[in-house]
Amino acid sequence: MRTTEQLTRIFGQEAADRVSTARLLVVGAGGIGCELLKDLSMSGFQHIEAVDLDTIDLSNLNRQFLFQRRHIKRPKAEVAIQAIRDFNPGIDAHARQANIKEPTFDVDWFVQFNLVLNALDNLDARRHVNAMCLAAHVPLIESGTAGYLGQVTVIGGGTECFECQPKAAERKTFPICTIRSTPSAPIHCIVWAKNYLFAQLFGERLDEDEDMAAEADAENMEELEQLREESRALANLADAMGSPGFARVVFDKVFSSDIARLLSMPDMWEHRQPPTQLHYDELEATSSNASASPATHTALSMADAFALFKHTAARLAQRLTAGDQGALAFDKDDDDALHFVAATASLRSYVFGIEQTSIFETKAMAGNIIPAIATTNAVVAGMMVTQAIMVVSGQLPRCHTAYVAYNSKRSRCVLSEPLAAPNPRCSVCRRRYLTLRVADLSRTTLGDVVDYLHMLAETENSLHLGEDISVVEGSRILYDLDFEDNMPKSLEELGLGRGKMITVAREDFEDDLPISATVPVVLSIAGPRAADDNPDLDIEGFELIPEFAPLPPPVADETAPDADQLHFADDDVAVVVGDSDDEYAPLGHEENVDNISDELAKRKLCDFGARYESPVKRRAVATDDETTISD
Repeated sequence: MRTTEQLTRIFGQEAADRVSTARLLVVGAGGIGCELLKDLSMSGFQHIEAVDLDTIDLSNLNRQFLFQRRHIKRPKAEVAIQAIRDFNPGIDAHARQANIKEPTFDVDWFVQFNLVLNALDNLDARRHVNAMCLAAHVPLIESGTAGYLGQVTVIGGGTECFECQPKAAERKTFPICTIRSTPSAPIHCIVWAKNYLFAQLFGERLDEDEDMAAEADAENMEELEQLREESRALANLADAMGSPGFARVVFDKVFSSDIARLLSMPDMWEHRQPPTQLHYDELEATSSNASASPATHTALSMADAFALFKHTAARLAQRLTAGDQGALAFDKDDDDALHFVAATASLRSYVFGIEQTSIFETKAMAGNIIPAIATTNAVVAGMMVTQAIMVVSGQLPRCHTAYVAYNSKRSRCVLSEPLAAPNPRCSVCRRRYLTLRVADLSRTTLGDVVDYLHMLAETENSLHLGEDISVVEGSRILYDLDFEDNMPKSLEELGLGRGKMITVAREDFEDDLPISATVPVVLSIAGPRAADDNPDLDIEGFELIPEFAPLPPPVADETAPDADQLHFADDDVAVVVGDSDDEYAPLGHEENVDNISDELAKRKLCDFGARYESPVKRRAVATDDETTISD
């Protein structure tokens, strides 16, 4: 094969052999994922598995070039894998339409791969894959794009992990997959309301009713016909513009008929909560006292959202029909446009069971949406493949973090730097990752696990955590000396199945403890080995635990304000940061401030954390004139 010859000339025969035998996992088959799968298949990699939950939408086709119109509504991973098989018929490639966080994808599943490549568009999934790769001791290549910006880095072998640097609130980018059919976050609903519904009704209409007969076949005739019906229905809405029944026509189409169409595809909801169809007459009867001018900083109720929708739809239709302009453009400072987007996004959130947002939050998100750029995706995917070749060929020290940073003043748009060392205070990679094998989850209790950990203290596999320990799962406390209620409960009762992780930490600290005794242990729950003599409980992976360096002493920053009492005074907003506590994540993580309703306070908290790396506790309480971070 010519690709193998080229690899041999550039990287050597050993590298080419390792590339051809390496098993790769690609998580995500969207904008970056399509380019990545194509590049991997044409670069000598022969064993690839792709996982993606989403299906192909019409809006994906302008940048995800493995997909065509005849593929709409089909699983992304399945179509992408079939496409690379066409490029390279001899390739061993497989697809899974699934959520990477499902229990099926536990440590034993991850450990079968030589390398994992992330092509994801959300923070939560990235954090999960990062933790699973640390637990399975498998290297990870992380990537991301936002407009003309992009980044690729390698995680593993003593480098910093995805969580080593604090993450601010997730960037407001197009989620690229779920806007039209399967939203799962408020931003998805806002993008749908702004870029799809508002644009189709009052702006420049997208031409989605092109002739698709040439690409039709027996498998997708029904899907294509549904798309034609949707396009015709959208066109018919213009006929009702300005009439008293305009709001009802729009409502019945997007919140009733379209939802009924989605519900008619049961396969789409096999792994998701199905939406709820709304009915105009029912909301009309229950929203007679609702306000068309609701509060800006509180989430809209369904009644208020319905009243605001009717009011703004009539106002915008009147402006469009009475004026001489051909179309309206969304402007976040245009109250009619903003309130229409906020109302329809809120109603769509109720349909899909998604958290509600206020008009103020909608304005912030709708004004900061960055479109995906196909060229950036292609450049990032190419850099990922270069890094992948070096990782699987044992040349990790040669890898680097690469950035795509378009700037007309620079002669280069791709920059690189050496891989960074781990953050010694990272709450994720400064952990000892082991595998806890459980023969019977329904019979093994949490007490059995705690007793087993204490028993290990008398063996060569001691965790060095002492007698006084705590056991947590995420933010849920399962056990400590003052809370033993869960001890008699089985792991199954506690929801601790395959793929779950529990963290065991020492509670009694002494000055002369060895470093290993201060590092918590993360136990990844897995099933027993395929053997007849499996014990009820077993822990594996002691030989893979790295050496941890002592924590550096905290560096005093003379410019930092006193952390005991810090006030920001601006627009009647004061932010008070209490005593620091190393048990909590650094300020700047979005979960520390997700309960604060005031966006100004959030921004200042994140800015403060980025400058001074001051930890705060997670509990946030918002009052009328003050936002307080407290115990």
